[in-house]
Amino acid sequence: MTELPAPTEPAAFWEARYRDTDRVWSGRPNALLVREVTGLRPGTALDLGCGEGADAVWLASEGWRVTGVDISPTALERAARHAADAGVGDRTAWERHELGHTFPEGTFDLVNAQYLQSPVGLDQEAVLRCAAEAVAERGTLLIVMHAGWPSWQTEPPFAHVFPTRDSVLAELALPEASWTVETPETVRRASVSPDGEEGFREDNVWRLRRH
Repeated sequence: MTELPAPTEPAAFWEARYRDTDRVWSGRPNALLVREVTGLRPGTALDLGCGEGADAVWLASEGWRVTGVDISPTALERAARHAADAGVGDRTAWERHELGHTFPEGTFDLVNAQYLQSPVGLDQEAVLRCAAEAVAERGTLLIVMHAGWPSWQTEPPFAHVFPTRDSVLAELALPEASWTVETPETVRRASVSPDGEEGFREDNVWRLRRH
């Protein structure tokens, strides 16, 4: 495997991450996305940091018209192939953006931000503020982020400050007259280390509805 570039060039880092392996993710949609979106009326959706497209393809299969965004051209190519193979290519579009510097135009009935956490430069607060601004009237903003390292991770692989449920809401500073927080929750799930050690990891979930 080609050595990854130093963590100062986000575009090069993520392109190398995808280019140097056949598949990075499982190909299945994130479970908390499925839990929170099932039952919502399909409309337009924006999937931020879409990777190889599993969330976007699932949304499209549920009737949404989805724009998937990622920094890596290789990831976007794989996402488009996944959508075509799943028969939802006509319900998906793909755009390359380095979030924090550029952002898709328009508003969406659903903005999905799953695990926008990175070992390289990412202005998470700015991206989430843009995500909130991209939510259409009566639309939904769904944010899911790791709340900490897995229980078996004794030595963190890199320095990272994990946001809390309160800190994200404070950073967004959304007016109560215009938004309702529908799901503020911390969810614990099973997690297994590369060596097979069983443990758990906690994720924070925010689902917000714009009035």
